[in-house]
Amino acid sequence: MSRQESTGNLGFALLGLLARSPSTGYELARRMERPVGYFWSAHHGQIYPELARLEARGFVRHTVIEGAGPRPTKRYAVSARGRKALREWVVGELEPQPVRDLETLRLWNMWLLDQDAALALVAEARAAHAERLAAYEVELAELDGDPEAADPTKPKFASVLTLEGGVRTRRAAVEWCDWMRERLESASR
Repeated sequence: MSRQESTGNLGFALLGLLARSPSTGYELARRMERPVGYFWSAHHGQIYPELARLEARGFVRHTVIEGAGPRPTKRYAVSARGRKALREWVVGELEPQPVRDLETLRLWNMWLLDQDAALALVAEARAAHAERLAAYEVELAELDGDPEAADPTKPKFASVLTLEGGVRTRRAAVEWCDWMRERLESASR
């Protein structure tokens, strides 16, 4: 794919959603919250300009459907060219990703806190990880027994893989928080 035909990461996130099912911009914004929001985020205002860029490149096409608003509602679908670009991106080389983990940055500086504040910080982190873990487990359970979830050519198969990765990552994060709490408590004795 030439540089001129390439798109940004948001474009590929949208192509991935549209490859699963045609959607309006509003529907895409909702689907960006969950499940894509677990691993990639975008603001609502970024989606429509990116859809226009994708359409200009021939990666998506739209049809006008009946809608509630004053303007026509467009339902977007990935084109064969867009599906090809998405496939090439999936197996292409990844650019190094900047790491911006505010939770770890805060924990790295918790030596400045008294024990109660440090324990509260760890408890807050643990609660957030436990909440996300529970959400992943619910979604994973909903896919259990679905024949498409066992078929590597179906989107649900990839959903199971990424959800399982989320479950394992969040379990490890909860264990890490428990370990930090124990270290903090034993250090004060």
